[in-house]
Amino acid sequence: MSFVSLAFLLLFIVSYSACRLCKTRAQKHTVLLIASFVFYAYWDARFLLLLVLQTYISYILARKMERSATKRQAKRFMILGVSISLAILGFFKYFNFFIESFAQLFGIQSLGALNIILPVGISFYTFQALSYLIDVYKGKLKACDHFASISLYISFFPQLVAGPIVRASDFLPQLNEDRPMTRANLAEGFQIFLFGLIKKIVIADRLAVCVDAVFASPLSYSGFSILLAVIAYSMQIYCDFSGYSDMAIGVAKAFGYDLCKNFDMPYLSKNPSEFWQRWHISLSTWLRDYLYIPLGGNRKGKIRTKINLMFTMLLGGLWHGANWQMVFWGALHGGALIVHKTFREQSDLHGKHIQNGMLKQVVSAISVVGMYLFTCLCWIFFRATSFSDAITIITRIASGAAGIRYHYVFTFVFAGIIAIASAIGYNRNQGHGFYPLLDLSRFWSKVALIFAIILMLMFFYAGDTAFIYFQF
Repeated sequence: MSFVSLAFLLLFIVSYSACRLCKTRAQKHTVLLIASFVFYAYWDARFLLLLVLQTYISYILARKMERSATKRQAKRFMILGVSISLAILGFFKYFNFFIESFAQLFGIQSLGALNIILPVGISFYTFQALSYLIDVYKGKLKACDHFASISLYISFFPQLVAGPIVRASDFLPQLNEDRPMTRANLAEGFQIFLFGLIKKIVIADRLAVCVDAVFASPLSYSGFSILLAVIAYSMQIYCDFSGYSDMAIGVAKAFGYDLCKNFDMPYLSKNPSEFWQRWHISLSTWLRDYLYIPLGGNRKGKIRTKINLMFTMLLGGLWHGANWQMVFWGALHGGALIVHKTFREQSDLHGKHIQNGMLKQVVSAISVVGMYLFTCLCWIFFRATSFSDAITIITRIASGAAGIRYHYVFTFVFAGIIAIASAIGYNRNQGHGFYPLLDLSRFWSKVALIFAIILMLMFFYAGDTAFIYFQF
């Protein structure tokens, strides 16, 4: 069930109304759990059983960890839980990839492939289950006494299929509180949802028209047209994914719950480290806390730190998709992080820092542009249908190849809108994004909101375009 559907609107109205009628916290949780199961089963009811099974395994093993007589015994239960979750994810998402890679490596003609359907959102809810198990093992969190609580945490429908990846330590305490469903929360949630909806159906879906055409046949288009399509894709994937996150945050807010921020104007980043502090924040912090730091982080010397960075980004790329293009995409970002870290180390070592204020601003502006161009280069490998197509795209852009001229007007329009919005956010919130929420108790605020809805209805793209991150 997509947020952009009548089915979801009906589900929200029914579940919201039912929650407002609930007298106790337990009743509200039951309604939300049923709504979450309906939301997920709408895609494929068979995989609802898989979601429930993985949740139940996490629930049982976390309780066994907490009741273990020794830390060693608790660790065994933690390892068992993590292994089962990763095995489920590995089978559904990576089985064919590893079989095909093994066959190619050893020159075997074919080992056969299974027609495995990828359960929607499995990468997201698996990471949530893993964080719960690990946090219980580390003593950061008490194991849930009731299955309904852990089940609602993992399957809460606003963020179930495309994030943000919510930490158990952030969400479970909210379930133990009386979270009000006030008009103020509904008004705020509606505006945040609308903000994300506009990003998705007005900007991302309309840009997809140009992006899909050019990436489907890169040899047909001129180098400049391909460059514009790459820029369009950078805006498309940002508005598509951050739009979903906004909608998820808005829906959760309407029910009285707070989800973590997932994007913070990433294209204003000056370097790779800053980019990953602003892009898909819930994933990057998850990888940092549950992979990079346990590997040793930056505590075991400079060489080990760089190895840890690269390994983390390689797995981050593999998380996005079971193919070597995604691994290479992760390697590009890992290499950039290593280069940046080395540059910072050398600058600190030799005390070479820019002191002049004006020069510092110029260098910052150049850094933002350079980082954006590097990100666009990486997006080519992320979006291209094959590695050879990605090389073709880069080659044709670099050579200024002749071909069909496709200068899609909305690329320029939306680039201008995003640039203006980013400048406003940068100036008004000290370089960070924010939701420009209106006080709906005022007449002109209501007029402005209605005007925004009318504009959205006038300019939205009517095609059926799924959210990009549903495939992960």
